[in-house]
Amino acid sequence: MNNEGTQAMRRMTVPQLTELADEVRWQVLDAVSVTGGHLGAGLGVVELTVALHAVYDTPRDEICWDVAHQCQPHKVLTGRRDRIYTLRQGGGLSGFAKRKESEYDAFGAGHSTTSISAAVGFQEARVRLGKKGHSVAVIGDGAITGGMAWEAMNHAGGIGSKVVVILNDNGQVSLPTFYNKVTTPVGALSGTLGNASSRGLGIQDSIAKVETSEGFQRGREFLKTASKTLLPQNLQSAAAKLDEYTRDFVKTVPFTGSGSGGKGELFEQLGFYYVGPIDGNNVETLVAVLSNIKKQHEDGSLQKPVFLHIKTKKGNGYEPAQRASDKLHAVKPKFNLPKDGSTASGPPPPPPLTKVMADALVKEAEADDKIVAITAAMPGGTGIGIFEKRFGPERTFDVGIAEQHAVTFAAGLAAGGLKPFCAIYSTFLQRGYDQLVHDVALQKLPVRFLIDRAGLVGEDGPTHGGTFDLSFLSCIPDMLICASADEVELVNMVHTIAKIDDHPTALRFPRGNAFGDLEMPSEPRFLEPGKGRISREGRDGTVAILSVGGRLRECLKAAEQLESYGISATVADARWVKPLDEKMVSWLAKDHKALITVEENSIGGFGSMVQNSLLEGGHLDGVGRTPLIFRSMFFPDRWIEHNQPELQYDDAALNACHIVAKCLDALERAGVKVDKSVARAIREA
Repeated sequence: MNNEGTQAMRRMTVPQLTELADEVRWQVLDAVSVTGGHLGAGLGVVELTVALHAVYDTPRDEICWDVAHQCQPHKVLTGRRDRIYTLRQGGGLSGFAKRKESEYDAFGAGHSTTSISAAVGFQEARVRLGKKGHSVAVIGDGAITGGMAWEAMNHAGGIGSKVVVILNDNGQVSLPTFYNKVTTPVGALSGTLGNASSRGLGIQDSIAKVETSEGFQRGREFLKTASKTLLPQNLQSAAAKLDEYTRDFVKTVPFTGSGSGGKGELFEQLGFYYVGPIDGNNVETLVAVLSNIKKQHEDGSLQKPVFLHIKTKKGNGYEPAQRASDKLHAVKPKFNLPKDGSTASGPPPPPPLTKVMADALVKEAEADDKIVAITAAMPGGTGIGIFEKRFGPERTFDVGIAEQHAVTFAAGLAAGGLKPFCAIYSTFLQRGYDQLVHDVALQKLPVRFLIDRAGLVGEDGPTHGGTFDLSFLSCIPDMLICASADEVELVNMVHTIAKIDDHPTALRFPRGNAFGDLEMPSEPRFLEPGKGRISREGRDGTVAILSVGGRLRECLKAAEQLESYGISATVADARWVKPLDEKMVSWLAKDHKALITVEENSIGGFGSMVQNSLLEGGHLDGVGRTPLIFRSMFFPDRWIEHNQPELQYDDAALNACHIVAKCLDALERAGVKVDKSVARAIREA
């Protein structure tokens, strides 16, 4: 296959499909070794992806991939093989499913636990519009820990939707949650799903083919009809339950290692027809069972949603992934190439800001045993794994992919007298917003939010960008919000929010490494809330640049460029978005002709807070003085696509050259004479 799409697959035999799966696996491996990105999950679903496209009439039949970090095989098979080496590159393929990229990407993703709701929506739309077809959701054992999955299944079972939900159970709870002293997947659900031996899966494969067959379904329907005719009404429900219990008994009791247990009953009670667990890396089994399910839905012998439980191996078919503790969940470009020993090794790079934060949190927790840490299935990404390594699971809580629960759980811990630090990426905190407002802020509980990945995040693109948090946090009463400009500020801010016990607090910091050229404090210092700092004081009161967060160095670079043009700029670091340093804002407004704010956030955040302060302080009225020229720099009102971070900030016009251009425009409005050739050169740069 090249780029003709999936139609040719429906004419292939099972041996041909199995061979195709092997080819796809190596294509994915080779591509991701060049581009970097998610790998283990994609390798684990190659056979499933081949079987789905061979059985279902894609793109008419929708496949909704949960998170979609596993969709590289899907992209190879759906007309994008010639572009697969552009994954996560600027102008190339997204690392996730994306509707505008291909008609085969039925529903965009990047965040977790959305697939079942989307698939139920597709199926219900099909029914209402009188269209034929099928909708399938593929969700992992990590994503299904999120509450939205259960809301969707409750609804699907209630309306009798003919949606198919495939649980891709790789025993890793989707993310690499085996770390330090944590030796089992997070949460009770992983135990309920259970494990199965290879012998047990072989047995289950055979049973699944039978229980999804036409004859079996007709037999079930005959017995149901007979029970309704022959049995009194009070015994009819018991007879219906007998069907579920018998299938569960047959699949479980006689066969040690079958991996079934009572899990089927959990989903049957939600109105689903449970099938499995089966071998999700066996093309023949998958094609047979999916074909049966599709046929039973089409001919009406199965009038309910189906829950197909498959067991897969994360990193399947690639031995280094199988050996790795995280199954090579995500890798860097050229990860599988041998290191060149001839290259002289330089000094190690500065540590990631995530590690700087985590080390600072460990230091605070060593001095205060009430400090505990929470992560939503991201111990590595958030740095909480470092905290757990020092303090163990007794003071570390991984709640699974359940941000709503994480936030309210933190609120309960705070109300109970502990000092919870809730570490959630900016983009994922959006998923717990109501809990943040209703359960934390409204009760003024001192939960500390550590908001990593603030701003643009590079190759993961807009699904993972932290572009809204200052806007949705700054409007909440009693919320204190700080943003670190560098690693020293980050350490001090961790210390500061650890000491604040009468307000909820949020500390945001960007993705990336520390600068590495600053002397780290031997002891952190408390930063007074609502108190900023002057980083560079201009000489003539011409223009002031007020930054918050990670753009401070770009602002200082801009000031240096302006200095070369004869313009002396003041640069200030607000530190706090809320409470705002209104005294400093007032001084900047009074002593300068123009004021520019710079932030890594969308409209409605820091710049809006400063503007309101200026308006209330009369600095923009023009009464008794020339009105201040005020401008705000923030993310444009569009999505910034995946690319290298520096190129993303170029796209967003938030690098030093853009700040210089904004200052020159503002100064021209203020009547300051600027060399036109200089202004023109800056704008054209």
